Amino acid sequence: MSKFSRSVLDRAVYSPLARQKKDPSVLLGSRFGEDIALVDAGGTLVASHVDPIVGAAEGIGRLAVHVACNDLAASAVRPRWLQILVLLPDEKDAERLRSIMDEAVQAAGEAGAVIIGGHSGYTSALNRPLVAVTALGCAEGEIVSTGGARIGDSICLTRGAGLEGTAILATDYEKEALRRGLEATDIAEGRRLADRLSLVPEALALAAAGATAMHDPTRGGVIEALLEMAEASDKGFAVDGDRLPLPPVVRRFAKAFDFDPLRMLSSGALVLTLPEEKLLRARRASEELGVPLTVIGTVERGSGLRLGGARGEAFFSRSEPERDELARLEALLGPPGQTR
Repeated sequence: MSKFSRSVLDRAVYSPLARQKKDPSVLLGSRFGEDIALVDAGGTLVASHVDPIVGAAEGIGRLAVHVACNDLAASAVRPRWLQILVLLPDEKDAERLRSIMDEAVQAAGEAGAVIIGGHSGYTSALNRPLVAVTALGCAEGEIVSTGGARIGDSICLTRGAGLEGTAILATDYEKEALRRGLEATDIAEGRRLADRLSLVPEALALAAAGATAMHDPTRGGVIEALLEMAEASDKGFAVDGDRLPLPPVVRRFAKAFDFDPLRMLSSGALVLTLPEEKLLRARRASEELGVPLTVIGTVERGSGLRLGGARGEAFFSRSEPERDELARLEALLGPPGQTR
């Protein structure tokens, strides 16, 4: 699944939404780069986020829950309630439905949330499952936005790039991975990345430690997350590409499948900005959870993303939500089980 380009989103999504009647209870509505909506429900601030998963065949229930919960947590909101939509290709997929729901219930428990409702069904219009999860929670403290970065802040990344995309390739395209020279041990290691996709504990801890902005790098990967944060903050982001952490298994899959790990689906990582005086506290909070935190750059005056390193420097002036390596590979390889 791919996103539309920014120009299409501006014309076809944000323009119609701007014509809606204003509701004073909506404190944060649909805005590019911001992953939550925030409403005042009679004195209680309720945050919500919805995300679909269609680019995975196995483990889709777990992925859908964690991706939705991650976006709430990246705004410093603990996920509490979930609504789930499950659509399958065939009436005979009842056991698959049960498996997806078992995965979703387990993941909800891991994230500290409960599933309170949703919808399930089947349609011949699909050739693989589609699962969408809406996550809700109460904003009990200050929200950390995508656009809160300040000049002089350190830009940080937890865990590493390309985690979720690699896990999906290892799980759904095992035969293709073997054909491309990867070993069974590589595939097993890649699959284990799916066990580390929840960032709820570290996002909440890093928000409490003083993060000024946070973003969950999903479609478009770490580069798109950095661009969206720079644009939302109206600042320039200077990043040293040589500092960007890449797990060895991600490097091996990137070489075998010929993808850019910085543009690969990266749920499980967290991009954030921190004032210099908050770095030590943030490192300690992250280390207590066993999550590596790497400083990769600095927020500066200007705009866009300046990505440097041993291979030279590149400048990205504007977000490109339509660019995503997993979507590109799926178009080349076909759906899982139908690899061309």
